[in-house]
Amino acid sequence: MRQVVTGISRRNFLELGASILGLSLLDWVRLKAAGSRQASSSKSLIVFWTHGGMSQQDTYDLKPGAPAEYRGPYQPIATAVPGIEISERFPRQARVMNHLSIVRSVNHRNAIHAPSAHWMQTGYFGPTLARNAPQNPSFGSVIARARGAGQPHVPAYVAIPQAEAFGYQGAVYLGASYNPFEVGADPNAREFRVPNLVLPRGLSLQSVGNRARLLRELDTLQRDVDQTGTLEGLNRLKTQALEMVTGDRVRRAFDLSQESSRLRDQYGRHRYGQSALLARRLVEAGSTCVTINTGYWDHHDHIASGLAEQLPPFDAAIATLVEDLEARGMLDDVVLYCAGEFGRTPLTNGHAGRDHWSDCFSVLIGGGGLRGGQVVGASEPRGGKVRERPISPSDLLATLYRALDIPLDTHYEDASGRPVSIVGPGSPIRELF
Repeated sequence: MRQVVTGISRRNFLELGASILGLSLLDWVRLKAAGSRQASSSKSLIVFWTHGGMSQQDTYDLKPGAPAEYRGPYQPIATAVPGIEISERFPRQARVMNHLSIVRSVNHRNAIHAPSAHWMQTGYFGPTLARNAPQNPSFGSVIARARGAGQPHVPAYVAIPQAEAFGYQGAVYLGASYNPFEVGADPNAREFRVPNLVLPRGLSLQSVGNRARLLRELDTLQRDVDQTGTLEGLNRLKTQALEMVTGDRVRRAFDLSQESSRLRDQYGRHRYGQSALLARRLVEAGSTCVTINTGYWDHHDHIASGLAEQLPPFDAAIATLVEDLEARGMLDDVVLYCAGEFGRTPLTNGHAGRDHWSDCFSVLIGGGGLRGGQVVGASEPRGGKVRERPISPSDLLATLYRALDIPLDTHYEDASGRPVSIVGPGSPIRELF
């Protein structure tokens, strides 16, 4: 039987509080991870998620000796590490390759977007075309659950500008409080503001304070009518929500105008660059995992024109982030990770594009105390299969968790109460430690 508070149902009471603060209950719940625990380690993670699948043949695993229909339009260039070559479209990453490593032998044998995105972000194969719902929590949500945020009232897990389209960057059975806080806007926009941190029209900080005091008075009713502690818990969540709206730490973190024009130009005045800068500000403020969703890389047609538009800003964003973190003394505490659900076919198709390919592709990883200047694994001469050192999605996640000081024997109960490993059969990539 549902309890009521002086004629108002608990649900309506919560909605009233939400409208007064300008935040939904879901927003409050998303903040619970940040408010209920603080990180036990100083490590954090910044992810560049290449939704749709970046072509390894044109970026981190070029095949200059292969026939033209395989090798693509780009030539390899030398990097700061003798023997490691990457695409000529990545001249700035080439200069910081001593801080980064390439894993060229990732594979999971599924070439459909949804199952592959789930696999790469959770470590588990799950959804099918007939059932797309997520089955396991994303690595960002696991990090939020295991580590929390480094500072009170800062969201532990953030998605820029929003969570990935397939819906596999969420918490599932860990609970909605470990879903990502979605920025909801392009950091490169002229009037960039985070909708969830803007007070509704007509509300001032003073009026919010007055209404918050009213809510606190109303909440004293729970002593008489609420025997479950639910309202008491929600009081804490409302306090956290109010701190985010009216406090300085989070609002300052999202204020890119605090940065010099010169640094913003180095990152690049585009979504990739300003998102990377925002990610650095967020981990500096206490966020533990920030995922930058970089847009769609599903180049079935005319891949050269698509990559010509995407690769230069991508290069500037990653390289400047490495340089900026190093200059601030943060690089050993921030893991950088670039991956998508799979790569692209070694052979170009009849539309001058590349199709889905999961038999062998590359990811980029560095910082966080990991060994830079490494190449792990290798593909065959034309890039079709793994030649040596196969790496699975769960191996990648085990590497991230170990780098972030999260015990690999951690299990969380699923909806049925069954304990589920955060890494499954995965093992950390030993060459990076």
